[in-house]
Amino acid sequence: MARVLVQSTNIPGLVGGRKNGLSRGSVNVKRAVRMMASVHAPGSRIRSFSGLRGFNSLDNMLRTRQDFHSKVAITISSRRRKATRCVPRAMFERFTEKAIKVIMLAQEEARRLGHNFVGTEQILLGLIGEGTGIAAKVLKSMGINLKDARVEVEKIIGRGSGFVAVEIPFTPRAKRVLELSLEEARQLGHNYIGSEHLLLGLLREGEGVAARVLENLGADPSNIRTQVIRMVGESTEAVGAGVGGGSSGNKMPTLEEYGTNLTKLAEEGKLDPVVGRQQQIERVTQILGRRTKNNPCLIGEPGVGKTAIAEGLAQRIANGDVPETIEGKKVITLDMGLLVAGTKYRGEFEERLKKLMEEIKQSDEIILFIDEVHTLIGAGAAEGAIDAANILKPALARGELQCIGATTLDEYRKHIEKDPALERRFQPVKVPEPSVDETIQILKGLRERYEIHHKLRYTDEALVAAAQLSYQYISDRFLPDKAIDLVDEAGSRVRLRHAQLPEEARELEKELRQITKEKNEAVRSQDFEKAGELRDREMEFKTKISALVDKGKEMSKAESEAGDVGPVVTEVDIQHIVSSWTGIPVEKVSTDESDRLLKMEETLHKRVIGQDEAVKAISRAIRRARVGLKNPNRPIASFIFSGPTGVGKSELAKALAAYYFGSEEAMIRLDMSEFMERHTVSKLIGSPPGYVGYTEGGQLTEAVRRRPYTVVLFDEIEKAHPDVFNMMLQILEDGRLTDSKGRTVDFKNTLLIMTSNVGSSVIEKGGRRIGFDLDYDEKDSSYNRIKSLVTEELKQYFRPEFLNRLDEMIVFRQLTKLEVKEIADIMLKEVFDRLKAKEVELQVTERFRDRVVEEGYNPSYGARPLRRAIMRLLEDSMAEKMLAREIKEGDSVIVDVDSDGNVTVLNGSSGAPESLPDAITV
Repeated sequence: MARVLVQSTNIPGLVGGRKNGLSRGSVNVKRAVRMMASVHAPGSRIRSFSGLRGFNSLDNMLRTRQDFHSKVAITISSRRRKATRCVPRAMFERFTEKAIKVIMLAQEEARRLGHNFVGTEQILLGLIGEGTGIAAKVLKSMGINLKDARVEVEKIIGRGSGFVAVEIPFTPRAKRVLELSLEEARQLGHNYIGSEHLLLGLLREGEGVAARVLENLGADPSNIRTQVIRMVGESTEAVGAGVGGGSSGNKMPTLEEYGTNLTKLAEEGKLDPVVGRQQQIERVTQILGRRTKNNPCLIGEPGVGKTAIAEGLAQRIANGDVPETIEGKKVITLDMGLLVAGTKYRGEFEERLKKLMEEIKQSDEIILFIDEVHTLIGAGAAEGAIDAANILKPALARGELQCIGATTLDEYRKHIEKDPALERRFQPVKVPEPSVDETIQILKGLRERYEIHHKLRYTDEALVAAAQLSYQYISDRFLPDKAIDLVDEAGSRVRLRHAQLPEEARELEKELRQITKEKNEAVRSQDFEKAGELRDREMEFKTKISALVDKGKEMSKAESEAGDVGPVVTEVDIQHIVSSWTGIPVEKVSTDESDRLLKMEETLHKRVIGQDEAVKAISRAIRRARVGLKNPNRPIASFIFSGPTGVGKSELAKALAAYYFGSEEAMIRLDMSEFMERHTVSKLIGSPPGYVGYTEGGQLTEAVRRRPYTVVLFDEIEKAHPDVFNMMLQILEDGRLTDSKGRTVDFKNTLLIMTSNVGSSVIEKGGRRIGFDLDYDEKDSSYNRIKSLVTEELKQYFRPEFLNRLDEMIVFRQLTKLEVKEIADIMLKEVFDRLKAKEVELQVTERFRDRVVEEGYNPSYGARPLRRAIMRLLEDSMAEKMLAREIKEGDSVIVDVDSDGNVTVLNGSSGAPESLPDAITV
């Protein structure tokens, strides 16, 4: 766009040939010089946008070009005795952006050296400094860099006086170089002058400082010229051949603009290898060989490798491994977004598409590949216009257009199946998700590409782990895409870990940043003496850092030569990436974690008093899951906790979430009393389509999708509607649940706990015979008897297929008085901690604790009355004293019960009776 605007900016009467100007004598030459000297004045065809919008980058580019043309035209025309050498303005209009940059850099080099002229040496430095053009690439390949060239130039011509004029003229040799570059462009048949032509002109001049610099740097001019012409030829061939290929020019401009030649990329080795998928590629080849409706449509889930099949076909065509029906054809992928982009007016899109179809029909060797083929429906459609699908339908049906489509199953169903006329023109080819073994082979085929990119090595174990762990733990994506992403990110992680600077270099970099900051501040405050000192220190630090980095590289090189292959991606790196993605600990169990798992019961008992059977069952399930012995297709474990209220069912679930899953927040708690009605079941998996809240998802499914490694607590399960149990059957058996949007949610890494009060009456009646005063055998046999009675009652309430899928039904005992006393200690400790935060030290006596236990113990209600007793006896008394200012920050308080049974709060240690054991004294 910028180039079009600039090239359309000409001035009548200024574009004259050099030959015409010279043939009319010196008068016309003088007039040409005067005209070019005033070339900075805007011409009649320079369009101004100021009335439409503000100044922008295009205006800036235009102005830069005008300034450049005017300055160069002024500086390049000078009298030589009676004759004037003049290069017409038309030449400068042909300068590419890179050539302009070369001239500007040459002027900057002249200013840097303090010279009032631009010679061949400055043009050479500009060519090297430009960095991206053909000239710079050739010089770099010859080992010529800007630093060495500057040193050689300074040796030969030295530095100037320091005063540099605003307009820097060109030397006669430099002008000659510019003229020769124009001649070189004409000889090559180019209508532009690029950096490569400037370099060819410089070499053709053959004399001057630039030639001596190249000679001193050991460069052979003839070799440089050969390399430049070779690279120019390659780039011209690439542009001219385009998508269509061949030497007769570009016959398919529309297809080149909106498509990419996959066959050409395959010939150049730029496509990733395609492993497997032989059956699908052969089926696609078979459909393409049909006479009519020869259009396969690849249908599969996202990430299974639909696009890779098209690339595999292109690779087979490039290798000649295809039947003669499609031999020599080209697979072109069409960018639908690019095709639609910029079509502002009705008819523009249709015109582009018709041109595209005409080019394909005329060529008869194009296989069109449209990724996301469902985007054809509605593409380019405006009011009264037809979309791309309807334009293509006739050609697709008659076999005039061979087209491979690719789309997902959902999009195919949503868009293409609704249009039977379009559907019948495509022959569906199902692309299934590869198995884990096939994915491993795919990863081994891709290994070399990723090793080259990340500059490291992958072990076979890492590739196997990527396939297996992604299949097991990442359920919402598909193989091989998720396994490839694991391999890629693990490579990036290992490379970053090894790319860090040495510790000493990092320290020097910190100091360097500080010095640079101080230097900039000194310059701003115009303390140039200090700035100069800091600049010297800055250079010194940069040299040290560079030396340390080079030393590190040499050590790495020595290690590799000694047999150390450098960074390696192992199974552990893959495990770490999976854990960071999902939050599931898949790394091997460490020694510390082993000790923690073995002592799990002891830790849980600090929060849950009694209930040994429940704590042991939970701990066994966690240990099985962590060492990988659990069934991989079921949840970690599923329990139903049955028992009276207040005995620790919900508390055990909280303790487990806090201890092993990280925090109490790692527990999804669903109060089943909210799901007593039949219609409320949809709240768990999401409302069906058409209902309010359809887009929000289900309370259960969305929570597990976001946190797949967690405890799911169904509190008071017996209150739920029976349809909830039907829905939970697939969770308990297969570890999966489908939500209202058809997405499968993975429950394989969740621990399911259901609490129930069913059987409480049986426990209460039989509980009188279970006590801490019984010996172990008698207590154990009594527990088993009550458990069997409770199980029978559960069977009467829940359906057999539900109970049969549970791992274990655990009956919670009634709390004994001794256990309530231990729970009282825990609850009192919580009050102590709250007061300690307010800088009040609290102690209670043995008599007070006994009073709390006496009032808070009720076998039918468990530990909940205990909390109310502590609130009434302790917290209320403390609150009154604190409000009355009798207790202040820093006080030590003792709570006791007097002879009349009243609670007394004593400030200080005077008169304190026997205190509690140290275990609960804060």
